[in-house]
Parts: sequence; C-alpha cells; structure tokens
Amino acid sequence: MLSVSEARQAILEQVQPAPSVTLPLSAAQGLVLSHSVTSTVNSPPYHKALMDGFAVRSEDVQTSSGQDGAPAEIQLVVQEEITAGDWPKLALSEGVAARIMTGAPLPDGADSVVMLEQSTQGPASAGRPSVLLTLPKFRPGQNVLRLGEVMKVGETILSPGTPITPSVIGLLAELGQAEVSVAQPPTVTALSTGNELVPFVAQPEAGQIRNSNGPMLAAQIRSAAAIPQELGIARDREDELRQAIERGLEAEILLLSGGVSAGDLDLVPGVLKSLGVREVFHKVKLKPGKPLWFGIAERQHQERQGAEGDRTLVFGLPGNPVSSFVCFELFVRPAINKRMGLREVLPASPRLPLAASFSHAGGRPAFLPGKRERSSGKDQVRVLAWLGSADLRGLAGADVLVQFPVEARDYKAGEEVPVLLLDNRP
Repeated sequence: MLSVSEARQAILEQVQPAPSVTLPLSAAQGLVLSHSVTSTVNSPPYHKALMDGFAVRSEDVQTSSGQDGAPAEIQLVVQEEITAGDWPKLALSEGVAARIMTGAPLPDGADSVVMLEQSTQGPASAGRPSVLLTLPKFRPGQNVLRLGEVMKVGETILSPGTPITPSVIGLLAELGQAEVSVAQPPTVTALSTGNELVPFVAQPEAGQIRNSNGPMLAAQIRSAAAIPQELGIARDREDELRQAIERGLEAEILLLSGGVSAGDLDLVPGVLKSLGVREVFHKVKLKPGKPLWFGIAERQHQERQGAEGDRTLVFGLPGNPVSSFVCFELFVRPAINKRMGLREVLPASPRLPLAASFSHAGGRPAFLPGKRERSSGKDQVRVLAWLGSADLRGLAGADVLVQFPVEARDYKAGEEVPVLLLDNRP
C-alpha cells in the first residue's frame, strides 16, 4: 500500500492545468486567476488624507512642547475646506491650513494631516477663521497616503494562481477589470453505489439507509470552486454500474462512492477495468480511507467540454461517509487545486498543541475529526469523540482533521500535532 504522500504524488502527476476562460468579474469569485494583472492606475491617484482633520505643512507644526512639558499649541489660518470628491483650489502657504475630510486630496504644499481630535476653533485672524492645533506628538507625513504608494502604473499586482477572493475582486474593480481570465473550473461527477442506499429525501425501509455521500460530496466539490454533477445511486449490479460509470466518464473527474473494498459486491474496480480505466493504485495506508482507488480513463470523446484532453481522473472513494469525506480532502481537493492552477495545491497543515491527552491506537496513519479552541489567547486542538467511519455526527463538529502517525502511543495535553484545516472552518 502507498502512504498518503505517495498516493497524493501519484495523483498529482496525472493532473494538468485547465484551459483559461474569460468571465465577468462578478462571476469569478472562488476561481483562480490564470494571467498576470498589471496596474493601469496609480493608487491613490493623489496624496490622500487618511483622517478628518487639517492638512498642514510639517514645517509649520514641527515644534517643541510648551511650558512644563505640555503639548505645544499652534494657531494656523484655515483657507478652505476640502471634501472627498473635491479638488483643492489653493496651495498652502506659511502659517495656513486646510480643513480636510478622509479620502480627500491634499492641497499643494501640504504633506501631513493633523486629526480633528487635536484641534479646536481658534480666534479669527484678519477676518479669516483659524484653528488651534494641540500636538503632543507630530510626525511629518502622518495620516497621509502618498500618490502611488499602494500601487503604481505598470506594476505587476497579481500573478497567475491567485485565488479570487472578495478582496481580490475589490482590487480588480479598482483597476477597472470588467472581465478576468480564470482557469476553467472542472466538472466533477459523483456517483453513489450500493443496494442499501435510497435518496436522502426518501424514507428508508428495513435494511436501507439514506444517501448522505452524494450531497456531501457535491458540497465539497462546490467548496473547491468546481462544478458538481450528481449521478444519483447505482445498485451493486455490473450492468447498472457500467451504464452509470460510462456517463460519469464524460466529466473531467469522476467520484465513485462505495464498492471499492474487498466484499463480494465491491464491483467497482472490475467494472472500471472492463471500461478501460487504468488503475494507478488501490488502497492507502490511512484511517479512515484505506480502500481508496484511483485510475485514469483515456478515451476518445470529442464532445467533452473543457476536459483534460480525453482524460478523466477516477476516484473510487470508500462508501463509509467519513472515509469518503477524508479522502476527498486529502486527495481530490489537491487534484482540483492543481487543475485550477492554484499555487498552493496541498491543504494547509499547521501544528497545534492538544487541548487534552489522547491515546492513539496506531496501526495506520490517522486523520481524526478535531476542533480548534482558544486558550489563554493561543490556538489548540481537541480530538472529538468519534465512533468510526459511519459517524457523520462526530465529523460535523470538526473544523480540522488531526493527524497521527502509524505508531500507537499516548499523547499529552500541550503536545503539538499536525492538523489539516477543513474548508468548512468558521
């Protein structure tokens, strides 16, 4: 059997980046940028006030403290008020300030802004209003964002492989990008197999259970920014499996849930072989998820849209729901990430201290449901109570999978362990 890292490497070697498509910016969230973005603007386009207050010349306000160490008080004439959207009409001269609002452009001659809270109205000076500034501290350039300080025309701002998050959409909007080039999201079909399954909206009869894997996998596919296509349920009959799998092979990625273990009705590997799907590996040193099957279908389907040539990545996931979930996160999500051109293909796996002691039974490397907690301002992780691969209730409370090696041992509270962050984390 392969290790988790060996299996993941074998999968990723089979994945090629997706072609690019051009989409409206409003449709690009969650996808991955496939081209570099160069700034067409200076941001900000002028020296910009970051506070409501008074635009000043630093040479007019740089002074020592007053008597007994009290803050210095400086009187300046106020010549105009500048709001966001206005343009200054007058340059500052010696002894003169301008009332200014957050986001407004500084007048010529000004290089700093004194916040409103450090000001009081002063007496009129030669018929003009004035302001008294009380300055315990002053730093030239304070409360000002200089022209082009965020980005300059011609500067590369975003690179290929950047996830398009809401903040990236905001940045692209600032640059006037109405459309963006993104990696085409793959279509991922999901087929649940088993005589015992009924649709999740149905009432199970004796010996039956609802199909939880189909909706769960579809949600995981969507969370990876891919396009889910549920194929429903196929019974443990070769003819029914063959017909359903043939439909699934029209997609770029096919997920089969169940039928890949060693029982008499675990027919999926044989049906895949009869359809010309090449096995890359079967079984991984993993708990839960040992029966994982992975293969490649290379066939002539000219009508397939956006497929990786004539290739379909085929994952035979274990039927138990937690095993299926874990295998998606460890193996399918990285394949989708690479397909979509993400720079960071593998899931984040920081180390966190255990909130409580834990006894690991060993036998196989394990990825167990866990929950992050805060204690004394620091993150830690607690292994959740879990009754095995069928326990979706235990998994539902998890925001990480806690990783333990093959060796059996007792872990003490505070001992650091690697965790895999789940996409459903709050």
